[in-house]
Amino acid sequence: MSATKYFGTDGIRGKANVTPMTADIALAVGMAAGLEFSRGAKPYRAVIGKDTRLSGYLLEPALTSGFIAVGMDVVLVGPLPTPAVAMLTRSLRADLGVMISASHNPFEDNGIKLFGPDGFKLSDDTESRIEARMSAGMSDQLALPADLGRATRLDDAVGRYIEHVKACFPKGLRLEGMKIVADCANGAAYRVAPTILHELGAEVVPLGVDPDGYNINAECGSTAPEAMCRAVVETGADLGLALDGDADRIVMADETGALVDGDQLLAVIARSWSDSGRLVGGAVVATVMSNLGLEDYLRTLGIGLVRTQVGDRYVVERMTEDGINLGGEQSGHIVLSDYATTGDGLMAALQALAAMVHSDGPASGVLRPFAPLPQILKSVPMGPGRPLEDKAVKQAIALGEQRIKGKGRLLIRESGTEPLVRIMAEGADESLIGAVVEDLAAAIASTGGR
Repeated sequence: MSATKYFGTDGIRGKANVTPMTADIALAVGMAAGLEFSRGAKPYRAVIGKDTRLSGYLLEPALTSGFIAVGMDVVLVGPLPTPAVAMLTRSLRADLGVMISASHNPFEDNGIKLFGPDGFKLSDDTESRIEARMSAGMSDQLALPADLGRATRLDDAVGRYIEHVKACFPKGLRLEGMKIVADCANGAAYRVAPTILHELGAEVVPLGVDPDGYNINAECGSTAPEAMCRAVVETGADLGLALDGDADRIVMADETGALVDGDQLLAVIARSWSDSGRLVGGAVVATVMSNLGLEDYLRTLGIGLVRTQVGDRYVVERMTEDGINLGGEQSGHIVLSDYATTGDGLMAALQALAAMVHSDGPASGVLRPFAPLPQILKSVPMGPGRPLEDKAVKQAIALGEQRIKGKGRLLIRESGTEPLVRIMAEGADESLIGAVVEDLAAAIASTGGR
């Protein structure tokens, strides 16, 4: 009997209280992951963090019970960014880290992300072994009554993470005189982000810092940055930043309210680190979604661009393989491997802010170093089927590739985190790529999930 597939490109994700985001599956994940990582000398320990979704109250105790049932202790840290959980897993010498979050998704969704003792997301092979344990049943591997785990709460988790993030900001630099809009998406960074910016000297205009369990990512944060962009202009701020629900991604805005995406931030940090001799590996790792303008700009600096498939875990894997210390995604996942094992929106923001302080120029002159090629992104809802395997869709894709051949790029993929097909077209002729995207979207939508 083959194991049920639970893990996608970024852990397990789905609608809360609907398979696979149910208490019984979370319990099984805790038991299976606990057994998988119970090795070496006792005590075994897992760190569990979460964002601000209502369903965190459902999944956190279920996961905790699973770990305790197989003899693993649990350290609860409450609402904190995903990179904080990765950091604390290493710092506390825990065997496993768990983040309960669906990142940028609406509050109805939730997810479970797992980190190994090294703070890195689990490999596909490890996730498959956990799934196999869940399918095989674990009732004969439960701990004896005297060997059950315990749960404790780490009271200084917030302070530990704040100091960890501040430590990545260059010594001697301050943000005095800088007014910053900080949109925390009513998510995991609602306490830590304003505090970090304030303690480094900035005047902070906070947005999205009143979570109620329902409003995470709701018309705020990195996937809905319009409120942040407006607030920058309305308050006369020097710039703005917007995190997503678990704060592992970020976008920014300059003083005019113009949006700055992950590609631009990668360019800013790469140039800054290259100038200071901190860029390792002579290249930056990005995904196939990153704009050709980024690649062309880095080339002028003598910096290479290495592309991977979409997903920050694949970016991290390639960074490790090639000995590169900077990578990320256009969406705003920026990985700084000198400081973190996964994307950290706040650390990325501080590197961009350091570049601004050094340049003593406006955000519009620092945070937008290259002109991107026109790029159109569209997400098409998909049903339970596989529309990309539909004959008519395949024909539409072939036609689209022929129309754009030699004039740009076309990428079509199924999302690993949502029931969507992502379409991206890029090229100098914006009307052409727009027409290609609309035709493909119509073809995919017409399948109705076949």
